[in-house]
Amino acid sequence: MPVRNVVLYPDERLRKKCRRVKEVNDEVLRLIEDMVETMYAERGVGLAAPQIGVNRRVIVVHAHQAEDDPRSRLLGIVNPEIVERGQSSEFDEEGCLSIPGIRGDVLRHTEIVIEALDHEGDEIRLKLNEFEARVFQHEMDHLDGILFTDHLDGLTREVLLRQYEVQQAEEKGK
Repeated sequence: MPVRNVVLYPDERLRKKCRRVKEVNDEVLRLIEDMVETMYAERGVGLAAPQIGVNRRVIVVHAHQAEDDPRSRLLGIVNPEIVERGQSSEFDEEGCLSIPGIRGDVLRHTEIVIEALDHEGDEIRLKLNEFEARVFQHEMDHLDGILFTDHLDGLTREVLLRQYEVQQAEEKGK
């Protein structure tokens, strides 16, 4: 279970719509395991396959990581689709492992229902709310080539991405 390199913005692989997985097999299971290891190594709460350069509709999420939190669960999900959205939405701050160092307030639904395949290839239906729903929406956006910055107003997006580019240039100069 190797830790993989995270693809960084503006890499074009982050902008491609991902292909559906035809079957959950050993290759997909290894991908999920690598994604989990990479997510934990990067101290993230979610990761989508394109963030490690793989054009497949696979995400991993562990939104509530405290061992004593009853909501804590690690999920490896294949071909997720949102089938219901709740009435309410809220703004909250998001960041992204593929655009490190910047954060912005994004409007997301507070409740969603998804249908997908689990790591065993079984069909599942999950009702998600609050932070876990936010993480799922963020990761699922990646599967369609959408970044959290795409949800920001134009000026905020421009300022944050310019800040990111300066930060990246400074790190390369070190």
